[in-house]
Amino acid sequence: MKYSILYSTVIAALSLSTAQAATITGKVVDKNNHPINAASIHIHGKDKAVYSNENGEFTIVIDNDGQLHISKDDYIDERVTVTATQTAVDVTLAKSSIETVTVFASGLHKTNMDMASPVTVLAGDELKNNAQATLGETLKGLPGVNATYFGPVSSSPIIRGLDGPRVKVLQNGLDSSDASRIGADHATTNESLTAQQIEVLRGPATLLYGSGAIGGVVNVVDQRIPTDQLNQLEGAVEIKYDSVSNGKTAAFNLAGGDQGFNLNINGLKRQSDDYKIPEMHLDDHDEHADDADHTHETTKKIDNTFIDSTVIDIGASYVSEHLTLGLSYGNVNTEYGIPGHDHEHDHEHEDGHEHQVAIAETVDEHSVYALLEQDRWQALAVWTPHNNIVEKVEARIGYTQYQHAEIEDGQIGTTFKNDSQEARFSVEHTLGQWHGVVGYHYYFSDYQALGEEAFTPSTETRQHGLFLLEERNFDGITLELGARVEKYELDSSDIDTGHSHHDVDHHEASSYLESFNNISLSTGLVWNIGSGYSTSINVTHSERAPSAAELLSNGLHISTGTYDLGLGYVIEDGEVHFEPENIKQETANNLDISFRKYSDNLGFTVNFYYNRVNNFYFQQATDYVFDQHDHELIHVAMADEDSAPVYQFTSQDATLYGVEFDLHYSLTDELSVKLFGDNSRITLEDDNYLPRVPANKLGGTINWQIADFDISATATHYFAQNKIAFNETSTAGYTLLDAAVSYQFNLASVDSSVYLKANNLTNELAFVHSSFIKEIAPLPGRNIAIGIRAFF
Repeated sequence: MKYSILYSTVIAALSLSTAQAATITGKVVDKNNHPINAASIHIHGKDKAVYSNENGEFTIVIDNDGQLHISKDDYIDERVTVTATQTAVDVTLAKSSIETVTVFASGLHKTNMDMASPVTVLAGDELKNNAQATLGETLKGLPGVNATYFGPVSSSPIIRGLDGPRVKVLQNGLDSSDASRIGADHATTNESLTAQQIEVLRGPATLLYGSGAIGGVVNVVDQRIPTDQLNQLEGAVEIKYDSVSNGKTAAFNLAGGDQGFNLNINGLKRQSDDYKIPEMHLDDHDEHADDADHTHETTKKIDNTFIDSTVIDIGASYVSEHLTLGLSYGNVNTEYGIPGHDHEHDHEHEDGHEHQVAIAETVDEHSVYALLEQDRWQALAVWTPHNNIVEKVEARIGYTQYQHAEIEDGQIGTTFKNDSQEARFSVEHTLGQWHGVVGYHYYFSDYQALGEEAFTPSTETRQHGLFLLEERNFDGITLELGARVEKYELDSSDIDTGHSHHDVDHHEASSYLESFNNISLSTGLVWNIGSGYSTSINVTHSERAPSAAELLSNGLHISTGTYDLGLGYVIEDGEVHFEPENIKQETANNLDISFRKYSDNLGFTVNFYYNRVNNFYFQQATDYVFDQHDHELIHVAMADEDSAPVYQFTSQDATLYGVEFDLHYSLTDELSVKLFGDNSRITLEDDNYLPRVPANKLGGTINWQIADFDISATATHYFAQNKIAFNETSTAGYTLLDAAVSYQFNLASVDSSVYLKANNLTNELAFVHSSFIKEIAPLPGRNIAIGIRAFF
């Protein structure tokens, strides 16, 4: 009987929260009462959208009371509250000086103008025009973002001076699960050219994505799983040639569907040779060259920087009014050289005669290279019920197999593997006047390093996280509250617990198992001041346990030319002992303040941040070097040319602060200018600086549209970096000039464009301070790129 009463009560409650479907008609116009065509209208919390026609009219069916979200490129988004008894609504959109884009990584369908935390979205033509072979090079022009730059073959994003395990790189909201967070020479598996948009969340984003996002998140969004109903075949093709590396790239996308069933296929093929640089003298970059000869030695290319990459993604979905189910498979297969290992360069004397100089010990070109392969499966399930409380139930599941093999003289030297599983379950809901999302996040990684360069032991990593994010609007002010509790576990059975470098070597292998409980909290406030102005304040507390590389490294890291030791080791008179007791979590307390203007002809975004980090993990030079002949640690005073400096991870309190800005101004409908820049500082408690902190930058862009031509020119100045760490050299400033022109045309009813781009027009010899190999791999020289795009 009591179960019958309970059942009846539940059914009654659900019935109260369910309303009859109602049809609302409306019209979207601008401030001059002119109709706006192709504006998107969807119910907040649901994925399905309708679009206004050429008269600005639309019709949408709603299930119950809710909110309509109306958006259109170059206009400010509007949100309109509607009821199930309403039959009509009119919407007026104001022009926006900054493109408004929905941020998928926000968790609550927020746009870049609604976020409490700073975010930048690269999408549309801007993304296509900036897409490079690596994720870092694609994003490095954004304020607050730089790149590690291990040559053009591997370059990961740096956010506010932080990279590696502090910056989470996602593919459609799930971890990319490659090895790029472990070493700078490991390429990311994310492809910019086939992406729909790339989202950069600055500052801690740990609530939804875990403790690995303590520095920020980069989310690469594509449509490998279609989430809209497709009723016809559509697609795009792009072909591109780069002169600086004889690079050839071809990419395509095909998508179509019928009666809710959809299929998407995209692929890419990229091949390039070693890239050219401005003439570089080797006297400052080859410390072992003979003093009588080396001032005459120059090079005009960087050997071992070739790329041969193939990417294919296939996804299918079923999309109905309230249900979306999808599955995708992606494969990345890339072969690329590792600069710094190939070590024969063709040089020219000033008299024009060629000769060869060996920088290290290899015998032929491309003798050291990487073979990277990744297989990735993703599944998506979304249910949007007829309910006033539960808006959306979503599940994202990913499984990835990754392998990175380094080939030396035709033999596999080291193999890195990472098999991972990830699941994210969330429920978006409305409780009274609060709108939020609650969920569970699981991540498992089985990382293996096998071979001579396995400086990090094979380790299993597990994360279990519960998160909650809620928001409420108070008459133009939106309050956000969030929390996450996470259990983080490291499990390794291959720990070298200690060894002596004296008369008798002894190595002891042991297992290591440790778990950490990480807590993240956030409070955000967004105030829409009016007339297109807003300001936001975001305060976050984030905790992060050390990664396996930071805690357990113990070996020669060939790509960086160092011997790496983790936090868990101590050095006593050249002897290394494993003593991982009392490892404290890295704790960040961050304040972000942003000011935005996005209406009329002038728009800007300015972000100020201050981050106090306790127990900040970083690598520090020691008084020891690793003797590669005797395989022992010796004092630096006894070092020879083949010794590798010993760097050990340690922790110390650190302070990070800075400012980022971008400003847009439309002089006319056809002519606009943009200014952007950043200035950041990272200091340790002892007033020393961290190594490889990116230089500040300042730049400007002019865009001119005339008839069917788009013309742009950009100048970016990177300032000198003299705030350097111990054993680090300063880096001179440089200015890069880029220009582009494209022509839009229609070919057999196919929208097409042909473009010509020139990067580094002045052929500047530029060294990247944040690069591990800055002195042997400067930025590419002058590059002329030509390409064609077609959309159908």
